Amino acid sequence: MSGHENPIDAAEAWARDGQKVAVATVADVRRSAPRPPGTKMAVSESGLISGAVSGGCVEGAVVEVAEEIMRTGVPRLVHYGISDEEAWDVGLQCGGEIDVWIERFEPAPAHVDGLAADDAPARITAEFGELSRSGGRAALVTMMRGPRPGAKLLLRADGTRAGSLGDPAHDDLAAAQADELLHAERCELREAGELSLFFDVTAPPSRLFIFGAVDYAASLCTVARVLGWRPFVVDPRSRFAQAARFPDAEDVVAGWPEDAFARLGGIDRATAIVVLTHDPKLDDAALDAALRSDAAYIGAMGSRGAQRARRERLLALGIDESALERISAPVGLDIGAMTAEETALSIMAEIVALRRGRRGGRLADSGSRIHVTTTPAPERTTA
Repeated sequence: MSGHENPIDAAEAWARDGQKVAVATVADVRRSAPRPPGTKMAVSESGLISGAVSGGCVEGAVVEVAEEIMRTGVPRLVHYGISDEEAWDVGLQCGGEIDVWIERFEPAPAHVDGLAADDAPARITAEFGELSRSGGRAALVTMMRGPRPGAKLLLRADGTRAGSLGDPAHDDLAAAQADELLHAERCELREAGELSLFFDVTAPPSRLFIFGAVDYAASLCTVARVLGWRPFVVDPRSRFAQAARFPDAEDVVAGWPEDAFARLGGIDRATAIVVLTHDPKLDDAALDAALRSDAAYIGAMGSRGAQRARRERLLALGIDESALERISAPVGLDIGAMTAEETALSIMAEIVALRRGRRGGRLADSGSRIHVTTTPAPERTTA
């Protein structure tokens, strides 16, 4: 095994040492596959491995294909799945199915600035890696089936592109679909006629804007940080908006919502907003700003009576009734929270559930699959 935690970092180090390297990427999952799309494993010609695509079920088979691809340079999309009688053969013992894209890794060039449309895939992959390490937002689209398997197109958050899938129409199709995935922060394999396109998405940690420098906000910052979010606390009352009170906040801003949100870089489709102040003039200003944004989630604390009164005030401000449906209030999942920490857990649980397209509740009572998959499980033969 390799000491590198990031498979791409490991691949680059091995390639710099003059070794041939292959990278395997989980492109699609069905049923209970243990790793989500985008998960990577790197293999060197000397037998070093970094990362995993299934937690041990099919890694050996993937290594065999990777060794072949290191020799030939021809990428492949490989399917793994099992039936019960094959449970101890090559396959996924959990009963899931995965598609794995395996390609030879080309070392990054010395410079990746100013990529042109016809740059080699290695240069495009290198820029995608740099964006990932620096907290940028982009999608690297790879054609896995179609006229040019292995062709790559880099789609940056500002709408600019590098590389090509070989046809302007294919590039435009990929760009249109990437816009949704960039802010959903989800890697996904998508089919379009003869094409299978894999969208490998990188994004900075999602932001949580907490309006109201109250005790609940400190616990919410802590839980959000554990989950990999970047929490920010906003409150116009400077005596409450003190950084020392919120050690897990990325920043604490004293200011009115609209100005403060702008200072934090604005609200995009990956931003969640939670309002905690219980002060009508503050709550309403924050919710008004949130509802005029593309925020992925808007939640507000308060009793059901407080929610009804807030609704009437926002309607009086001219906010459309349909827009008010975006507000999750009372905020959080019903877990019987009593403490500030439990309330923070309830709020973040709801944000995660909605982000994954779930309603929350007990898994034991749910008929849904435990792990979110990108596509339903069709009847197909195991390769």
